Amino acid sequence: MTATMIDTRRTALGAGGRVAALAGAAVLAMGVNFVVAMAAIALGASAEFKPLTLPVFSLLTVAGVAAGFGGWVVVARRAKRPDAALQIIVPGVLLLSMIPDWFLLTTGFLPNSSGIGVTALVLMHVVVAAVAVPVYARVHPVSPDRAGVALAGLRSPLP
Repeated sequence: MTATMIDTRRTALGAGGRVAALAGAAVLAMGVNFVVAMAAIALGASAEFKPLTLPVFSLLTVAGVAAGFGGWVVVARRAKRPDAALQIIVPGVLLLSMIPDWFLLTTGFLPNSSGIGVTALVLMHVVVAAVAVPVYARVHPVSPDRAGVALAGLRSPLP
């Protein structure tokens, strides 16, 4: 496959298709995060813990999908080997995104926080990455020899 073919694949989806795919990823991640939040509350997390409320986690989910895609595009355009770079950057950023949650677990700086609530927040980060990264790989492929993501041998489940 040539670089021209990659560009064709990218534009074949069209800007509207890319936006729709990213919006779909955000909505799916919000839905799964809703289930995570409700499960955490059922297991004993406080319903008053603000990060587990729909407005808060929905906004942060959309922000995470958008920021992740922005980072993906920057790496895809600037790295010499974007697929190799993303194998390191994606899990690294995922782990870094959890630092505030771990800090919250140790300090309890938000009212009504608990181990269960914070564990749910950590799981929400994983949900967003698990849903969004395959979509990024589909709407903005990173290498001519593979359109999928090389993370742990995963490829985009989308055709």
